[in-house]
Amino acid sequence: MKHYKLTRTIQIFLLLLVSSHSLLAQDFPVARDLALKDAIDLVIQNSKQLKGNKARIDEATAAVREAKDQRLPDFKISGSYLRLNNPNISLKTKSGSSAPADSNQIKVSSAIYGIANISYPLYSGGRIQYGIESAKYLEQAAKLDADNNRGAVILNTIDAYVNLYKAHAAAELVKENLEQSKKRDTDFVNLEKNGLLARNDLLKVQLQTSNIELSLFEAISNWKLANINMDLMLGLPENTLIVQDSTSILSPAPIMTIEQYEKQAMDNRKDMKALALRQKAAGTGIKIAKADYYPGIALSGGYIAADVPGLLSVTNAVNIGVGVQYSLSSLWKTKAKVEQAKAREQQLLAEEDALNDNMRYQINEAYQSYLIGQKKIEVYEKAIDQATENYKITKNKYNNSLVTTTELLDADVAQLQAKLNHAFAKADAVVAYNKLLQSAGLLLANK
Repeated sequence: MKHYKLTRTIQIFLLLLVSSHSLLAQDFPVARDLALKDAIDLVIQNSKQLKGNKARIDEATAAVREAKDQRLPDFKISGSYLRLNNPNISLKTKSGSSAPADSNQIKVSSAIYGIANISYPLYSGGRIQYGIESAKYLEQAAKLDADNNRGAVILNTIDAYVNLYKAHAAAELVKENLEQSKKRDTDFVNLEKNGLLARNDLLKVQLQTSNIELSLFEAISNWKLANINMDLMLGLPENTLIVQDSTSILSPAPIMTIEQYEKQAMDNRKDMKALALRQKAAGTGIKIAKADYYPGIALSGGYIAADVPGLLSVTNAVNIGVGVQYSLSSLWKTKAKVEQAKAREQQLLAEEDALNDNMRYQINEAYQSYLIGQKKIEVYEKAIDQATENYKITKNKYNNSLVTTTELLDADVAQLQAKLNHAFAKADAVVAYNKLLQSAGLLLANK
């Protein structure tokens, strides 16, 4: 009867394991093979953040066109129809004398006039030229911001892809360990049945199997969440099961020195180039503010037509000339504008210094993380061999009644943990390497 109950317990464990995988299949009825490069291409295509970047680039491009349009002539047309009371009208003669008009002879109750005027700027103190220059700098900066965000999106995709790989690897290793634990349960059941094993030791082994079963459910749950997160990032239906190509997760290549990465960053980081362009735009902003000190000169022309029924009719009144405009208040108002523009330039210079320091820290941090990751791989490779050998020795001692069941189970847990640590360390090394590339502005060139 005891043997039946124990066998039944093992059957329940097996049923739970099968049901966990069938549940995964139910949650993800659609499967899709996806290499890392394919994932990156999909993210770039569907990323909402990158779509927002395109809109900002379009806005900056339109600002350049607007600045260039300032060079085009202004053309204005105006006209009015007026209702008048009975005005007193006095007409001037050539000699300068005036005589009251006879209101019985001249009656004015309305007036119509129209004016067309065109003005072409000849000189504006450099406002137009510097405005175009500044807008172009900001357009280029917007494009570099988009490239920088694209690099961040790619790194985030690599991180998510590797996390999915880690979740899957964890589930597979726990599943493998569970199968081994179930086989051990079977052996221990037979030993207990034949009176060669204490009941308490059998319960310890079965308890560990139960704990591993719970760990498997947790691992599968983490795998599901990582898969759903990847689906949402890629713009795929969230019930799509992503079948990864582990060979597409390339092993890190040999690295350069920190100094070499810092030099590469100065030449390749998009955010630093974008900030440099904004500094140039701020410099032209100072010139735009100083342009208020100078007058504006424009070529102008126009046409006037008017009709006052019963009194006056004007047609074919064409005019052309050159106009000069200068605001005397600019002598005391422009200084504040120039100071504001200079302050903006100083702010960007301070941001450049901060970004430069941050860049160096990011490279050093990523570099150290990569080195630690490589060291972990070496250590965990040895740990797997050590844990495997330790389990064999412990199992042999247990068979000879030299160690307790608890020590045997601890050796088994250490073996599983070593395998998990090694798998995770290899995956984390890939992320650390790509983070190092991003910090040096080299990630886009490698994708």
